[in-house]
Amino acid sequence: MKKAALLVIDMQVGALQLSNPRFHALDGVIERLEKLIGRGRDKGVLICYAQHHNPDGFPTYGSSEWEIIPQIGPESQDIVVQKTTPDVFLNTALHEQLQEKNIGKLIIAGIQTADCIDTSCRRAFSLGYEVVLVKDGHTTFDSQNLRAEQIIAHHNQIMANWFGQVIESEKVVF
Repeated sequence: MKKAALLVIDMQVGALQLSNPRFHALDGVIERLEKLIGRGRDKGVLICYAQHHNPDGFPTYGSSEWEIIPQIGPESQDIVVQKTTPDVFLNTALHEQLQEKNIGKLIIAGIQTADCIDTSCRRAFSLGYEVVLVKDGHTTFDSQNLRAEQIIAHHNQIMANWFGQVIESEKVVF
């Protein structure tokens, strides 16, 4: 039987401390992820983290801004991958690590909705994973054309229509 894993994407100090633009409802997202990670750990679920590294700028690999925020930071048994694109699978060992652990369901949360979250959900679907996007567990900021709430709602709808389930954090089943 395939097992579930929780994938937390780019919840890094530097990105989340940006004051301009500010991520929408960030404190609530962090609180929900803390609870979700705790529930996952209690059930023995594999927790995976992705850290974004921009070779041409911010955040720089190994810097304090690159670190995952301490409230939800990884523990020794967790998988942590470093990525340089919005796709958490591209040029990382994540897929192989998940396959080794017989993971068939990925529960995905983090930042940024229209970039790394969207891309990683679609790629996970294409790789054959059952995808669950945490409806209230990802965020972004306003764009020139849309408010963050609109971007989040749009991506929740797109994911639910084709790529996987979209479930509120309290209702996620591991």
